[in-house]
Amino acid sequence: MNGIDKIKQRIAQDLQQQSDAIRQKAEEEARDILARYAQQAQTVEEEILRRGERDARELEERLAGAAHMEDGKARLAVKQEMLDQAFALALDKLCALEGEDKLTLLTRLTLEAARTGREQVYLSPADRETVGEALVQRANAQLDQGALTLASESRPIRGGVILSDGAVESNNSFESILRLAREGMAGDIVKRLFP
Repeated sequence: MNGIDKIKQRIAQDLQQQSDAIRQKAEEEARDILARYAQQAQTVEEEILRRGERDARELEERLAGAAHMEDGKARLAVKQEMLDQAFALALDKLCALEGEDKLTLLTRLTLEAARTGREQVYLSPADRETVGEALVQRANAQLDQGALTLASESRPIRGGVILSDGAVESNNSFESILRLAREGMAGDIVKRLFP
């Protein structure tokens, strides 16, 4: 081999060594980059899983809370319905009173509502016809200087009395009495119905 061939061969070997060194370095860098990205991917994956688990727990807690709230609403609705029924039944029983029982109750309500003894007495249409005059006479007999009068018209109530003295009215209708009683007694009634 001549000198030029030796130089060419030497240059080719040097280039091959440099090429091998560059390839080896590139492969090492590629492995390092792949390892870093694999680590980053694993970290991101773990974070996504943690976040997903946390979100799932939070969603489960929210759903459980919502279910609990809906259960509470349903129970409250049932209690409210039963309370409505209890007071509707009480109103029906008061309205179903007859004869002396009704007259005694209406007289008592009239005496409780009378302030001046000169009021007009308003009743339901049915009570005005059946006990109106007797009620006014009985109440006047028990009042000092009683001058109650039976109103010429009735009121749209189911039972009880409304006394009117000009602009001042006293509402002792059964509906009003039960509404006020319900406001004051609802908590105790619920406790008794649903211990």
